[in-house]
Amino acid sequence: MTFGGASARLTVASYNIHGGVGRDGRRDVERVARVIESLDADIIALQEVESRRASAGDPLQMDVLGHLVGLEAISGPTIERADSHYGNALLTRLPIRAVRKLDLTFRRREPRGAIDVDFDVAGIPVRVIGTHLGLTPRERRHQVQRILETVADQKEGLTVLLGDINEWLVTGRPLRWLHRRFGECNAQRTYPAWLPIFALDRIWVHPKDALLRFEVRGTPEARAASDHLPVRAELAIAASLGPISSSAGEAGEGEERGPARH
Repeated sequence: MTFGGASARLTVASYNIHGGVGRDGRRDVERVARVIESLDADIIALQEVESRRASAGDPLQMDVLGHLVGLEAISGPTIERADSHYGNALLTRLPIRAVRKLDLTFRRREPRGAIDVDFDVAGIPVRVIGTHLGLTPRERRHQVQRILETVADQKEGLTVLLGDINEWLVTGRPLRWLHRRFGECNAQRTYPAWLPIFALDRIWVHPKDALLRFEVRGTPEARAASDHLPVRAELAIAASLGPISSSAGEAGEGEERGPARH
């Protein structure tokens, strides 16, 4: 994060790491960590983080990645078993004010969720929601409606929604609803990583004029490390967005003050 004049610069990114398995079929967490480190982001939303323990004392993939890149890890598993966790995670170098988990599961489909985190960025409230939506249109409609309900009362600060949206239909209702709430986002192809066809990975920012730059990171290593390419955005956090109130960091129902366990 950098500062200039009356605003701060914030960099966010989203990356579906495919459990650390690359195009070559190898699970290489260190390779994924190098891609994450190259993004040089303050906040990184991860999807398909898979951790299987050979024994009770083994670290989780999320924690290994956080250690390798020097960032704090926040977990959002959607599937938890005795020997493994799977789902979302968020890495950051910023002060965390509150963490909430959103259950976006639709009926009997694969469990889905979102991590909803409040940050303090130079005294300005920044809310970041990282998610991975479902594979069917009905799922995504349900999940997007749930997210929109969650942010409906957001009146101040900056809100970022990012992740693997899995929306193949460019005219689909979920995208239209999200564009109406946040403004249209950049749509650049990210999947499959080695020959991108679909813009599945997105970053929305509200207010929209806070977005300074958006890019897909298509380096050779990024194309090899996962089946998705990471996306990255640079934001301007203006003082006009309003300071954090003295009670803004108080955790309410369903909230936690710090990172949860993955």
